[in-house]
Order: sequence, then C-alpha cells, then structure tokens
Amino acid sequence: MRTILVIARKEIQEGLRNRWVLATTLLLATLALTLTFLGSAPTGNVGASALDVIVVSLSSLSVFLVPLIALLISHDAIVGEAERGTLLLLLSYPLARFQVIAGQFIGHLAILAFATLIGYGAAALALGLGDGAGLAAGWPAFALLIGSSVLLGAVFIAIGYLVSTLAGERGTAGGIAVGVWLVFVLVYDMALLGLLVADQGRTVTGGLLNALLLLNPTDAYRLLNLGGEAGAISGMAGAASLSAPALVAALALWAALPLAAAMLVFSRREA
Repeated sequence: MRTILVIARKEIQEGLRNRWVLATTLLLATLALTLTFLGSAPTGNVGASALDVIVVSLSSLSVFLVPLIALLISHDAIVGEAERGTLLLLLSYPLARFQVIAGQFIGHLAILAFATLIGYGAAALALGLGDGAGLAAGWPAFALLIGSSVLLGAVFIAIGYLVSTLAGERGTAGGIAVGVWLVFVLVYDMALLGLLVADQGRTVTGGLLNALLLLNPTDAYRLLNLGGEAGAISGMAGAASLSAPALVAALALWAALPLAAAMLVFSRREA
C-alpha cells in the first residue's frame, strides 16, 4: 500500500507542476460560479430552490466536462511514460505492475476530486452567502452531485488507463480518448433516442430501457442526479425506474472493470 501511495503522490506532484490541478479547479469553479449567478434566475418561476436549479445545471455541465477532463489527464499515463523513457526506470524498482496503475489512478482521482470539491464548493458557498436560510433541503442533492461527479471521473480515468495501456503512441491514445468521449457523451444517447422514436414502445420495454441506460455511465450519472426535485426541473422525473443504490453500483462497476482490464493488459505489455 505504501508503494501505491508513493506513486499516487508522484502523480499529484506532477499535476501540480504541470498546472493540471490549478487549471482544472479554475475551470470548474468559473463555470460553476457562472451557472450559480445566471442559472438561479428561473427559480421563482418553477417554484424550486436555487440550489436545486444549480444541481440540474451542474449535472448537465459535468456530463460533458468531467469525462473530458478525466480522459485528458489519464490517456497518456502509461504510453506517455513509455515514450518519455521513464516507464523503464519506474519498472526497475521492486514493485508490481498493478501497483503502478493503482497509484496513478489514486493520484489522478485525487486531482479530479480536489478540483470538483473546490470548484463546485465555491458555487455552493457563493449561493449560501446570498440565501443560506432557504437552501437547507437542497444540500443532500448537492453533496450527491459532488460525490457522483468524482465517481464519474473515476470511470473515465479508468477508461483512459485502458486506452493508454492498449495504445502504442500518445497521439493514438489521444485520438481514441476523444472518440470514447464522443461515443459516451453524444453518440450513444442520440442513437438511443433514435431507437426509442423508431420503436414507438413496441419492443423496448421498461426493463430493457433501464439496461440500455446502465450501459452508458453518463446516463447513470444523469439519472442519479436528476431525481426528486431536480427531476421535476429537468423533465427527467420518471425517465427510468432505477434506484439510487443501483445507479451508484453501476458507476462503481464501470470504474472497476476498465481499471482491472488496464491492470491485466499492462501486466502483459512490454515496457
């Protein structure tokens, strides 16, 4: 465990040196604060608290931004080290290859978690200073938003590692990472919507729809954060009959499987 933490600290230090931590935190904070000051205006019309509206807005933002950030910081974790020649040096130490992946994963996840907590927390703080008394009921949903955003980031960091272990060059890994982002964030939902429109409810039952939604981690994330009051605002209330524990389990499985696959591929890869 100590070896894993040492590698994780190395990744965090490199993130600080490369300004990844600062850039990610500032980006999330800027966008979150913008949504906070501009997105709370409709609350008087929809009868919801400002925090519920912000949860919906940040959920929609996170679906696009968090996977992209996660893939950007992880897609060259292995192939980049190999091209720079530092992977051979790293593997010369007495450590297992799975420890390299695990340590890098923890380090990159810590960077993303810090950026999410500070960035979105700044928006919550600004909103609380303005109307803290009327926001008490919305804090659990906001805490769920932050936690699930970190979990969504873990999913795409793990996918980024799998890409990095399979690719032979950084450019190839970057291209595949962009393709993965497009498929999960844009193409899949468009294809699913087209299927539902064409099917007209004839063969796609509720159970099949739930399964299709769980095949995309971004859809699981949306459903997890857009229930309750947020679902009434976003129009997604009743879109699926999946419970919150099932959605969290699906996201955790989405993170675990690519990470395990990356460890397996890396154990067989020549440095």
